[in-house]
Amino acid sequence: MPNNSTGLPSGIIAFQGLPGAYSDLSCRKAYPGWTTLPCPSFEAAMDAVRDGRAGLAMLPCENSLAGRVPDIHRLLPDSGLHVVGEHFERVEHCLLAPKGASIATLKRAHSHPVALGQVLKLIKELSLQPVIEADTAGAAHLIAERGGIEDAAIASELAAEIYGLEILRRNVEDAAHNTTRFYVCRTTPLEGPFEAGDWVTTFVFRVRNIPAALYKALGGFATNGVNMTKLESYMVGGAFTATQFLADVDGRPDDPALARALEELAFFSADLRVLGTYRAHPYRLAQRDGN
Repeated sequence: MPNNSTGLPSGIIAFQGLPGAYSDLSCRKAYPGWTTLPCPSFEAAMDAVRDGRAGLAMLPCENSLAGRVPDIHRLLPDSGLHVVGEHFERVEHCLLAPKGASIATLKRAHSHPVALGQVLKLIKELSLQPVIEADTAGAAHLIAERGGIEDAAIASELAAEIYGLEILRRNVEDAAHNTTRFYVCRTTPLEGPFEAGDWVTTFVFRVRNIPAALYKALGGFATNGVNMTKLESYMVGGAFTATQFLADVDGRPDDPALARALEELAFFSADLRVLGTYRAHPYRLAQRDGN
């Protein structure tokens, strides 16, 4: 059984990237014993769930340093998938190199541009030339195939294990709080009645084109004491006047307070869709409680 209490049987979980990517690492930590399925894109990972090749998809939605992950907010609402869990993964970058290399022999560091931007102190300290690659695991794969003592990759400990690289330094990221949040998705939602505990509900909506519509739509959450932890806006259909919002709130739809807030939101919205209700991850609760 997975460790997030969704009641799902063991199976296959899809992710975007090569083996050893941080999404792969997240799948293995959240669902030990499951088989991870690498996919070339987020769409491909969603397709794997829709066509039955995987039971779940692990989709990154935001990072504490880089902000929201592009495309997920656009793809998820119309994917036909439902959010049934969340996972938070601490990003622990490692400096990886082929056997025989050392700190003194390195001249270049390969990785995804976001990862390179998160290890600027290391790059400056070692006077390395940053080289942009498509992703962290891909950089590790490239370095392993190329060999040599002058090139290193910034990637995960899992990538070192998979591609046979040496870890020259661990935890080389500039910020200790570097954490990525993931949505765990499947074709069917978790359905109530929900047990007692801490829950999160994710939904998308578009407000009606009337003055102060957003203010009025969100007022119900304030008056009913519902905590909104995320609100993002983005254009839909290429129109500057058509804006869709993605939100996370504490609670579940059968809570009277959240039910009233969603009812008020629906009145002022042209479209409202709940994407899923799921257990709050322990990391979220620790952050809330200040631990």
